Amino acid sequence: MSFWDQAVEIARVDLQVERRIGDVLRIIFPFAVVALLVFPLALGIDLAAITRIGPAVFWAIGVLFGMQVALRQAADDRPERRDLYALLGVDPAARFVGRSMSGSLLMLGFMFALMVATLLLYSPRLPEGWPIPAAAAILLTSIGLTELGTLAGEVTAGLRNRTALASLIVAPLAIPLVLGGSQTLESLARDTGILPWLLLLFATDLALAVAGVGLARPIEEASR
Repeated sequence: MSFWDQAVEIARVDLQVERRIGDVLRIIFPFAVVALLVFPLALGIDLAAITRIGPAVFWAIGVLFGMQVALRQAADDRPERRDLYALLGVDPAARFVGRSMSGSLLMLGFMFALMVATLLLYSPRLPEGWPIPAAAAILLTSIGLTELGTLAGEVTAGLRNRTALASLIVAPLAIPLVLGGSQTLESLARDTGILPWLLLLFATDLALAVAGVGLARPIEEASR
């Protein structure tokens, strides 16, 4: 199988596993919606404040619970599965790409569903023409967060408490993604340029992709 055939097949298998287990739909997304409901309780009945903080809450909850979506593969990754991929001759870089592809699809679904929930619960005041910039920011943030989670899962493979360690890796390195995503709408509301923030997101995604593909084989050899 070619590199891309391997990547697509791994993505397909991961999506089938997620369809059977349903972690994102049945566990992570409901808890994220509950978190959205909790935030307004701290503000009482200040409807103006609730409307104003809607986008910020979306990005905070999205990245916090999005990390769980991105790291779900690390929790489900078993040594037997990795050994099977090695015996089948699967390219570690193709595995990284395939897992990033499947994770990005799940992350996109999660983020857009969370956006709909935020619009319904907060009725935020959004600038004119916000859908396309918001969709671009969500797309780039979802890809970057998934790449980061996949890379962190590979780095911590074989370690005890790998899920907790991977979270410690993802949290600080996700700062450029949080800034780029949140500031896109803020810049649009201030009528300033959003291109620098979208470029920050794109550059972060590209850097993570290069790092993940380039380090996939050394990380695989080091984890054995």
